[in-house]
Amino acid sequence: MNGSGPSRRHRWAAIVLASAGALPLLAGAGPGNGNGNGNGNVNANASAASPTLDDNDGRVQRGREIVPAGVILNLKGKSRGMVWLGSYIVNTTGCVDCHTHPSYSPGGDPFQGQPERVNAEQYMSGGRMFGPAITAPNLTPDNKGRPAGLTRDEFVQTLRTGHNPHDPAGQILQVMPWPAVGKMTTHDLRAMYEYLSALPSLPDNPHPGP
Repeated sequence: MNGSGPSRRHRWAAIVLASAGALPLLAGAGPGNGNGNGNGNVNANASAASPTLDDNDGRVQRGREIVPAGVILNLKGKSRGMVWLGSYIVNTTGCVDCHTHPSYSPGGDPFQGQPERVNAEQYMSGGRMFGPAITAPNLTPDNKGRPAGLTRDEFVQTLRTGHNPHDPAGQILQVMPWPAVGKMTTHDLRAMYEYLSALPSLPDNPHPGP
């Protein structure tokens, strides 16, 4: 026998099939505390159930790590890679400074030399006031799952043009840095939307302030 007959081919086939069977197990491995509740709602620090092509993007992994503690995401029906990418963008570009008030929980203000703890109770529910006329809006999903009441296309359009299509014609967003944010790729803006749509729905911040 020269080792190239049917028995050797069968051994290789068995190895390949066994390896393929192990892939789903490997796909579920990764960092996180794995405390999902089985219906798509997971703690922000839990591991994703399966990787996506976007997992090759380091921003995706980092976004998964920096969702504020205490924020419970609803990932059911969502692209997890897009959610984590959206988390990276939202949580590293200052969105929390305006759309979460106060930005940090008591004792968790890094500007006071304290260990950072983002205000999960009012996370993205708006409330930061800029004078008497402008208050940062609530970006959490409405009862139809739409962040700030916007469809995905409306959200992208708003960040591209500075005009919320639900506002009167000609009204332009002030303070919000849409001229900079709107220069992001459509993919990135959609990722922001996917992340915001996974947040728990909250009423408007009951204690707005500067």
